Amino acid sequence: MGVGVSAGGLAGAVARLGAMGTISSVDLRRLHPDLYEATRHLDKEPDARDRIDAANLQALDREVRRAKGIARGHGLVAVNVMKALSGYEEYVHQSLASGADAIVVGAGLPLNLPDLAREHPRTALVPILSDARGVQLVVRKWEKRGRLPDAIIIEHPRLAGGHLGASKLTDLADARFDFDVVIPQVLDFFRQAGIEHEIPLIAAGGIGCRDDILRLQAQGVAAVQLGTAFAVTRECDADLAFKRVLAGARQEDLVEFVSVAGLPARAVRTPWLDKYLRLEGRLKLAAHPKRYCNMAFDCLARCGLRDGDPSMGQFCIDQQLGHALEGDVQRGLFFRGAGKLPFGGQIRPVLELMQWLLGSLTPAGLQPERTT
Repeated sequence: MGVGVSAGGLAGAVARLGAMGTISSVDLRRLHPDLYEATRHLDKEPDARDRIDAANLQALDREVRRAKGIARGHGLVAVNVMKALSGYEEYVHQSLASGADAIVVGAGLPLNLPDLAREHPRTALVPILSDARGVQLVVRKWEKRGRLPDAIIIEHPRLAGGHLGASKLTDLADARFDFDVVIPQVLDFFRQAGIEHEIPLIAAGGIGCRDDILRLQAQGVAAVQLGTAFAVTRECDADLAFKRVLAGARQEDLVEFVSVAGLPARAVRTPWLDKYLRLEGRLKLAAHPKRYCNMAFDCLARCGLRDGDPSMGQFCIDQQLGHALEGDVQRGLFFRGAGKLPFGGQIRPVLELMQWLLGSLTPAGLQPERTT
């Protein structure tokens, strides 16, 4: 969900209705004026990274507690921590200390997550994977550590938004990622391993209505995860202009490209993204370690811009996602899934989205609002 898009407000609203709301852990200081003003100017100071990291961890703690307060004991509040973050372990520890009900990890294989959460056996651990091979690897490694995943999210790279679970762009259409391929393969692995009733599967990517949920449940999943549909709700923590960009994007407006972390990504074609893609070849030719990075903290363990790697994207993802959070189409990077949104270009409450997904609300029967 990017920088600040899904924080305590959205996650709490989703949990309040009995579902699992997820907080994106990245650079949450941007949502707290006191923390952001105290750190946004930091650049070359010797303690800049430590101070920014401390501010982000404090912001994460505030957002988890905020979400739990909104939820009032209902549902679950999860924190998504990208394995690709340089501070991955610190974010996991903070999430656990702040009382998150679940830790969700994608953008890499979280092979050591059971060790990090050993003192928190009641916190659910949920890896995000895209194919049966990855599931087998994680389950077997975790078994040696004495723990199984509490659930596994199967994310379809051709349908999801943001960073995608494939090694290169040409893999996005690979049939091994199709739900009707990977789900039976994973369930068969579970049966052979004698754990067929122990790990629920959660499907993610391209889900937009009750029929999608029923179809996937018939294939064997226990639940579904949605990102973009919740990012355009009223309770989403991003600016209204951000929501309007996502809600107004057409299928032909979406573009796949190689992200700064070297993974395929899907986003809305904006003036900034158009310009970047035009200049990408020249930027990669000029790639040089630490030449252009002006961030005082290492937000990613591997970064094409900072590390001068021409095989990866040559832009600062934190800066571009920060601009998107504010709804700035001239400078922002707006991640979005490939599926159609339930309410088209309208921005609706989480309650109505949940009702639509459960089959008790028809978008065609709603009156349009002047504010969306």
